[in-house]
Amino acid sequence: MTESATESVSESVSEAVSASVTTPRSEHRADVIVVGAGPAGSATAYHLAKSGLNVLLLEKTAFPREKVCGDGLTPRATKQLISMGIDISEEAGWLRNKGLRIIGGGNRLQLDWPDLASYPDYGLVRKRDDFDEQLARQAQKAGARLYERCNVGAPVINDLTGRIEGVEAKLGEEKTPVTFHAPLVVAADGNSTRLSLAMGLHRREDRPMGVAVRTYFTSPRHDDDYLESWLELWDRRGAEDRLLPGYGWIFGMGDGTSNVGLGVLNTSSSFKELDWREILKAWCASMPADWGYTPENMIGPIRGAALPMAFNRQPHYTKGLLLVGDAGGLVNPFNGEGIAYAMESGAIAAEVIVQAHARATYAQRELALQRYPKILKDTYGGYYSLGRAFVKLIGNPKVMKLATQRGLTHPMLMRFTLKMLANLTDPTGGDAMDRIINGLSKVAPKA
Repeated sequence: MTESATESVSESVSEAVSASVTTPRSEHRADVIVVGAGPAGSATAYHLAKSGLNVLLLEKTAFPREKVCGDGLTPRATKQLISMGIDISEEAGWLRNKGLRIIGGGNRLQLDWPDLASYPDYGLVRKRDDFDEQLARQAQKAGARLYERCNVGAPVINDLTGRIEGVEAKLGEEKTPVTFHAPLVVAADGNSTRLSLAMGLHRREDRPMGVAVRTYFTSPRHDDDYLESWLELWDRRGAEDRLLPGYGWIFGMGDGTSNVGLGVLNTSSSFKELDWREILKAWCASMPADWGYTPENMIGPIRGAALPMAFNRQPHYTKGLLLVGDAGGLVNPFNGEGIAYAMESGAIAAEVIVQAHARATYAQRELALQRYPKILKDTYGGYYSLGRAFVKLIGNPKVMKLATQRGLTHPMLMRFTLKMLANLTDPTGGDAMDRIINGLSKVAPKA
């Protein structure tokens, strides 16, 4: 068969699939399937449903369910919650924070979130089991059809085109086999993203990977107005103290507990050898006793999760599949933040899909969908490249020690660093710091 004939068949099949999905609609058919109801998937489903598309949101567990996270949200994530119409008032159970307290090199510096036109001047704290459910329910209210206890397995692939056109799943406690159909599928199934792997999209080994471990303690520090970040993470269990490539955090939850954890990068040669749960215990043991971070005050086990950073799985669109959030490796390499970028990528993907859905032909729809990875690279590519360089630097204990000892003594420099690490700048009309950060991100490679 000639190349032109193959393209003709491909387009004809795709048109037929699209038509069969959109009219008539049935319980297991939709315009878009979103796999995973975390922040990325729920944000995607919400924005798609608000635009009038028929959306299936498939979640393998049942809410409420726990996820490993620091539970602290920057103004960047807060903006996305506002755009989804989430009630983020204190009366609704949200705890606001004013900024970031940074500790390291014998210094302690408290910085307010920057005053920007593009983002609010406060962050939030909320436990992930409750947080994720609120987003999923908001997507439901917008019109998305949520299936809980829906464990997605293999993609449904069109033999002629190679495109994904649905997913196989097992539904409910009975694990009833179900096939869902849609011309577009969004992988929001996290770092493991079995769906992406089944489509041949593997993790890039040249991108940084982190690990986060955390637990909860009852503590008098539960109502802290600032997120707290410890830039020096010491392993003091051997004959000599060792500075590790990572950071610790303490986030007051406002409910009598603190979320205490650490994030570590794979830039350390001993990354795979170290027991991070034991290191977290040792770090907590070094803190003042009256803070309450002691074994008898620990609530629940220490849990860990991977942090896929800096576009570690690409392309973000191929053959009817779009990657959002952790599935696409959108965690910020500067600070390990994932929720903001999960929700942002979901909103971007939804906008692209809505525009593609309105196109008349397969070729026009594909042209619109191919914009998605380009938009992601234009939005984050340069900044993430800077972050990859940053990760390499702080992987050197000598550099990290020098940075904490010297940098924290200069508040102006640290305000710049806060903006850089949290990716909080005004794109236009900002101050000199904003212009420097934006300029650096613009000229850095968008890989």
